[in-house]
Amino acid sequence: MRYDLHTHYYPDTFFDAVRDSGQEFTFAKDPVGRTIIQYQGARFFGITPPMTDPEKRIEDMDRVGIDVEVISLSTPNVFFAAPNQQAGVARMVNDSYADLVARYPTRFKTFASIPMDDPDAALIELERAMDDLKMNGVVLLSNIQGRPLTAPQYRPFLEEANRRKLCIFIHPMLPGNAEAYTEYVLGPILGFTADTTLAAARLCYSGVLKDLPDIRWLLGHAGGAVPWLMERLDSGYRDFAECQENIDELPSFYLKKLYYDTVTFSPHNLGMLRDLVGTDHMAMGSDYPHLLGSIEKSVTSIEALHIPEAEKEMIFSGTALSILNNL
Repeated sequence: MRYDLHTHYYPDTFFDAVRDSGQEFTFAKDPVGRTIIQYQGARFFGITPPMTDPEKRIEDMDRVGIDVEVISLSTPNVFFAAPNQQAGVARMVNDSYADLVARYPTRFKTFASIPMDDPDAALIELERAMDDLKMNGVVLLSNIQGRPLTAPQYRPFLEEANRRKLCIFIHPMLPGNAEAYTEYVLGPILGFTADTTLAAARLCYSGVLKDLPDIRWLLGHAGGAVPWLMERLDSGYRDFAECQENIDELPSFYLKKLYYDTVTFSPHNLGMLRDLVGTDHMAMGSDYPHLLGSIEKSVTSIEALHIPEAEKEMIFSGTALSILNNL
């Protein structure tokens, strides 16, 4: 079995809600005529047919040998909506996902979207998604309207997530100050990986990873720069008292317990990640069907690794089976 833990599916009603929101996200055409969503006038992501077409998705999965997709809502998730409207959007998306699974029970698993800016509603939707809809984890963004996941208002949710041993997929969002990323589609290309790195560092230094050790955190895009900066984060702990206030071990101690998807598609980078955290902390991802993703490379980049077949199988399915909820 092969599980793809980083894929995105969008109900038509979600795009309608974004279009009708009148907020900072707008629809436009790119230079070759593809429909795109813009954020504050800069390209955010392009819309591709498989985003709303499960039959096309299954055709592509069969073509490359992927058995199961774990679908989630990418940026802006439900956070384009006002706090008091996020719960309605989350329910709509999660119900749509549950309906998709009911139609294709062997092909799709799901990460729930959560209305984090309405703390009471967030806990209610978490319970409904996990206990009633039997979803397999949740997706959170690396920042929520510029606020870090370590913000005090999100702590009750994270404490409940820890109690449930929840799988949380951290998908990147543009950094809070995104002006520098408006040219050349630098937001998705570089800004996303930078914000994932920042989110992980905050979770570590703040003590969240220490205090709530049972959350199964999955970082998108191979953790951004986390694997490559782990030693630098350790040096920060050694050199600065501020970095020692909330944790008892080097950051690498906590960061090696996180899980990393393979959305880098470089066998060289994946080999380094494997040496650092082990294949039991790596899970296949494609970022399908976004343009920067690749359902083909998600498979071939793992197949190209010069490692035992048992380790490849761990990346293809073993890690997924160990961290997903409600299997």
